[in-house]
Amino acid sequence: MSRRYGSAGDDKGERFVAYLERLAKQGDRSALAALRQGLRGRPGEEPAMHRYVVPWVQGEQTRWGEDVHYLVAALFALHPKSWPQDATDWNSNLGASFARMAVGDARESIERRFTVLLNTHQADLAAQLRHAISLLKSKDVPVDWGRLLNDLRRWGNDDKRVQRRWAKAFWGRTSDQETNEDDPEGANIDG
Repeated sequence: MSRRYGSAGDDKGERFVAYLERLAKQGDRSALAALRQGLRGRPGEEPAMHRYVVPWVQGEQTRWGEDVHYLVAALFALHPKSWPQDATDWNSNLGASFARMAVGDARESIERRFTVLLNTHQADLAAQLRHAISLLKSKDVPVDWGRLLNDLRRWGNDDKRVQRRWAKAFWGRTSDQETNEDDPEGANIDG
């Protein structure tokens, strides 16, 4: 289940993700299959998804807010693996998920994919996220779905705060590196 992130709309987002997690936990394969159909096109265009998503988008003030719910529901149905409840905000966003996956020889390739994702325009985000979540699924890496929902709501902000948080989680220093401040080689500055 997701954690609270501090804005008024987040509680409803938490409940939406908890609902999706219940569908997966209960093994509701028909619901998850209907939600996965949303991966075929633009968010909100697959009629089979409506019965599961429409009750959660009542009161959304923008089309993007609605689209984010459809997109997260479809992506969740593709890969319903969530971060543990005790994960904290700074280490559970999508940048942290990518960091878990980017080890050894694969790091350079994963880093390129992650950089493309960070530079993606809001209108193209659904397609890039489908690829990203498929990659995370292939490596069995969890996603903080509540955090993703709230981050995507803010994706188009001019300050690029979400993208910067993801970058910090991906390229930031690990707790092992923070405890050894005198070891500059431990801090992989170049990425």
